[in-house]
Amino acid sequence: MTTSQVQGPAIQVQGLEKSYKELQVLRGVDFEVARGSIFALLGSNGAGKTTAVKILSTLLKADAGTARVDGFDVATQASNVRESISLTGQFAAVDEILTGRENLVLVARLRHLKNPGKIADDLLERFSLTEAGARKAATYSGGMRRRLDIAMSLIGNPPIIFLDEPTTGLDPQARIEVWQTVKELAEHGTTVLLTTQYLDEAEQLADRIAILHEGRIIVNGTLAELKQLLPPAKVEYVEKQPTLEDVFLTLVGADSKNGKDSKDGKRGDQAATTAASASTSDK
Repeated sequence: MTTSQVQGPAIQVQGLEKSYKELQVLRGVDFEVARGSIFALLGSNGAGKTTAVKILSTLLKADAGTARVDGFDVATQASNVRESISLTGQFAAVDEILTGRENLVLVARLRHLKNPGKIADDLLERFSLTEAGARKAATYSGGMRRRLDIAMSLIGNPPIIFLDEPTTGLDPQARIEVWQTVKELAEHGTTVLLTTQYLDEAEQLADRIAILHEGRIIVNGTLAELKQLLPPAKVEYVEKQPTLEDVFLTLVGADSKNGKDSKDGKRGDQAATTAASASTSDK
């Protein structure tokens, strides 16, 4: 690996475009991810998050633009990119018939690594799964299963990991467990690109947040920078900073919601007028 690859950004994306026939999913996406950081790609369903991850992980070819992962071009150096990354999809890809330890040993053997048993034991300890290691994965809770899935992704020590909506379908406690796991990944130097539609998830985890809307990045910055896009609200003389949800809805657009509220308000005014007229008539 060259010095430039080590020192440069973990991920560089410029002008990325992708269409499915008439549907434009990505319309010129640009962003960079610093090494050892957690970068959240935030957006609604259908915003293009998973498509972007598939392109960066060499599972899909872009129509235009360039992308480099760990210094390698995803189009011309796909094999190098695959050696540098791990991808965890929206649903845990564990074998429920096998135990947690057997799942890890299997992946280590498939990667032709030495001492697969020790690798499995180390990961079970790292992810607080040692006591459950001898149990079948089918008996694991949602959070445990997801932690095992992420542990399997780390076999071979990839410097970059893609987590595509890792807490989809999990209960609140399981989500917190996964959040802690993701934070620990970054603490160990792993670069994490996280896609999510959960605003609190991005707020809790990310060093930088990019909002993807209708195929474009409409804002990219730290949580503090995004909050500065809206003025603080004042309630009872106490300054209230806008939340990430306020920023997201303002930038993406809450027209339909506001439109509904406006209509409801008009209906309420009309109802009040009707009631007042009826009262006058009674008199």
